[in-house]
Amino acid sequence: MKIWVDADACPNMIKDILYRAAERKQLLLTLVANHSLTIPPSKVISAVQVSGGFDVADNYIVQHLQQDDLVITADIPLAAEVIAKNAHAINPRGELYTKENIRERLAMRDFMEEMRSAGQASGGPPPLGQRDKQDFANALDRFLAKYQ
Repeated sequence: MKIWVDADACPNMIKDILYRAAERKQLLLTLVANHSLTIPPSKVISAVQVSGGFDVADNYIVQHLQQDDLVITADIPLAAEVIAKNAHAINPRGELYTKENIRERLAMRDFMEEMRSAGQASGGPPPLGQRDKQDFANALDRFLAKYQ
């Protein structure tokens, strides 16, 4: 199993958790972004810089991931593609996307996008806090215990 990170918008506190987990479990961790990333020196941690553009990093991840890999992303359409390839996805708040919940998440995302474009809603989710950080760390630990 390999861990992929949709790193363009992944918070640093989540990346730090992933760095420690990759080292502890000796799992390959690849961060993909359309900008330069600073990562710790490691045999198991790497970064890939893709060209700028809509969904370029997402497409790179989908093209390179294998069945049972784990993707860290808040991007619900990317998570849906990951699930369709029989891989796994967790968002930075610690929510595991599954075949059972991804359609509902896509529908809610589309609904909120329509509301925002109609001026009925604004903004996105609140910034990550300490509780979210702990939820993510716990979800990652549970996932790794189950699938590694």
